[in-house]
Amino acid sequence: MKLEKIYSLAVQMGMKVDPRGKEGVQQALADAKKEYEGLKGDEKRFFDKDRLTNPFADTRILYGDPGLEVKTLIAGVDVEGPELLLVDRLMEKGRKIDLCMAHHPEGRALAGLSDVMQVQADVWAGCGVPVNIGDALISERMSEIRRALLPQNHQRPIDTARLLDIPFMCVHTPADNLVTDHLTRMLKRAKPRLVGDVIDLLLKQPEYKASASRGMPPTVLVGDKKGRAGETLVDMTGGTEGPVSALEKLAQAGVGTIIAMHMGDKLKSEAEKQHINVVIAGHIASDNIGLNLLMDQLEKQGVKCEGFSGFERFSRLK
Repeated sequence: MKLEKIYSLAVQMGMKVDPRGKEGVQQALADAKKEYEGLKGDEKRFFDKDRLTNPFADTRILYGDPGLEVKTLIAGVDVEGPELLLVDRLMEKGRKIDLCMAHHPEGRALAGLSDVMQVQADVWAGCGVPVNIGDALISERMSEIRRALLPQNHQRPIDTARLLDIPFMCVHTPADNLVTDHLTRMLKRAKPRLVGDVIDLLLKQPEYKASASRGMPPTVLVGDKKGRAGETLVDMTGGTEGPVSALEKLAQAGVGTIIAMHMGDKLKSEAEKQHINVVIAGHIASDNIGLNLLMDQLEKQGVKCEGFSGFERFSRLK
């Protein structure tokens, strides 16, 4: 399977389950095309043309020939210089590795992380928060993340991959969309009554079982296992954590329990204030589900996939 086909498959899978829906995704691509056509000179020259076909700024081929034939890949949650050096060492020892895939973005994809946060407004809209309010809430948080990313050394791992000649890509929001969709459908089928029932459901997933066996099980951060869950929201896509102000709107919209990868102290305090239960499923374990769902489809295409750097392969193929 060619590298460009792997990239395209990841994007298409992410688009299929995107919270914006098919029309919303197509509108994002149309907006990018309109922006590009209106540019001139250097602005047009430096425009990221991937935006015309890929609505996920945090998912890119970072280094390598798009036409490369990939038979084996190794994927990790975080892949930077040390991990790339490990891949190089494995290849020196005779391990066949055609591609290294990261989940968390690097390079240009990291620089564009804030752009994917807009989707959070669509997630909230699915719970009943008016989209105009969601857009207003997320815009300030997007600016905050953009400012935080400005001084970072985005290209460091890309330079390492280039010097070692290791094809390198990252898949972030598409994988997060996959786990969000997977867990949302599971919860809708099961209709958990209590917060503890949510925990029990999560522990049926092999990734959460493995994490629990290592001392990091899904945890009730706010609320009580014996409390009623009410309406559940899986909050696992959109780049990174949203703004504190969104929690009040979600409570008003009727959300009773949020299932998240992680939650900072300020958000936790606001969830307590709004009486929203919070279940922390686990960051790395949740990322594992999204990656495994992608790997299942790649293995169907004949690509051998293995994991490292926090990613453990669990197949759902039958």
